[in-house]
Amino acid sequence: MTEREKEILALVRSNPLISQKECADKLGITRSAAAGHIMNLTRKGFIRGKGYILQDEPYAVVIGGANMDIQGTSAAKLIPEDSNPGRIGLSCGGVGRNIAENMARLGGSVRFVSIVGDDEFGKKLLADTGAAGVDVSPCLTVPGCATSTYLSIHEPGGEMYVALNAMEILERLTTEALQPHAHLIKQADLVVIDANLRQDLIDYLFAAYPEKTFFADPVSVTKSAKLKAHLGRLRYFKPNRLEAEALCGFPLRNEADLNRAADFFLAKGIPELIISDGERGLFCCTAETRFTLPRPDARVKSVTGAGDAFIAGLGTAFLANKPFREALAIARAAAHLTLEQEQTVNPALNMHGIQTLLQEKP
Repeated sequence: MTEREKEILALVRSNPLISQKECADKLGITRSAAAGHIMNLTRKGFIRGKGYILQDEPYAVVIGGANMDIQGTSAAKLIPEDSNPGRIGLSCGGVGRNIAENMARLGGSVRFVSIVGDDEFGKKLLADTGAAGVDVSPCLTVPGCATSTYLSIHEPGGEMYVALNAMEILERLTTEALQPHAHLIKQADLVVIDANLRQDLIDYLFAAYPEKTFFADPVSVTKSAKLKAHLGRLRYFKPNRLEAEALCGFPLRNEADLNRAADFFLAKGIPELIISDGERGLFCCTAETRFTLPRPDARVKSVTGAGDAFIAGLGTAFLANKPFREALAIARAAAHLTLEQEQTVNPALNMHGIQTLLQEKP
C-alpha cells in the first residue's frame, strides 16, 4: 500500500460515505487522482462495494476457469452415432466461477480472478456472476478471443456421458497477468484454485504465497496431475475416485484401498481429505478419524456443478471457522440442492436453504 493510499484509507475509515471530491480536497489532489487511489484500494481488497465499505470480514479469492456451459440431457438411453431427442440448456459455468458464485450465494465474500473474451458469452459471464454477489472486477477481458465453452451430454438420470471443452483462452491467464492482483491475494483469508490453470501459474501461486491457505479443485484425472507437487499445501482436498487413483498411483477398489489412499494423502500433509466415489458416497478422513458419508439423497436432475457446490460449501464453512464435520454437512447440503436442478449453479442456493435441508435430513 502506498502512502497516499494509506491517507485515503484513513479518510474512508473515518467516513465510509466520503465522496471522491471530499477526499481530493482534504489531500490537495485532483478528484480523478482520488478516484484512481480508491480503485486501487478496491482492487487490492482493502475497500469493497458501494459506499466504500471497508474490508474487515474474511474473504476468499477464487482463481480459475469461467465458461459458458451448453448442457444436453437425453430423453432416453443415449444411442452413439445417432441423433438423440432431449433437452439443451445454456448457463454460466467454469469450475472456478461456479465455486465463486456458490460461495457468494452462501454468504461468503468472494473475489474472482479469471479471463474471458470480448464476446457475448464473456459479457454474460461477468454480468451474471457479478449479479450473484461475486466481485468480478479482477477478471481480464481479452479482445478478439473467444470465451471458454464447455459442452456436456447427460443420460436421462443426470449422469454425464461425455463432455468437450474449448478453454484455450485460459492459457492467457499468466503470472504476469496476475501481478496487479498480488495485494488482493496477499490479503485473502482463503485462495481457491482449479486445475484448469496453467501449470506454471499453479506453481507460481504456491511459491509466491507460502503463508496462504489453499483449496484446489482437481477438475479431472488429467488435470489433477498439476497439483501433485503441492498436495501438502492444501487445507481440504476432494478428489473423486479416479483423480485420487491417478495421484496416489494405485486403484481404489475397496475400503482397504481407500485407507491406503488416505495414508498416502495424509502423509503428503493434507489435514482433511474427502474422496468422492459416486454411489458409494464420500470417504472422509483426518489424522484422528475416518468415516464414510452416503451420497446426498437427492432427486438428481444433473450432476454437473454438484462438486463445485461442495467445494464452495467447504470454503464458506472455512471462512466461518466451522469444524470439519459441520463443514462437511454444509458442503453435502449445497451439493444436494445443486443435484436437484439442471442449472450448473442453483440460483436459489442460500444458507437458509442449507439449514432447512439439514433439519429435514440431518
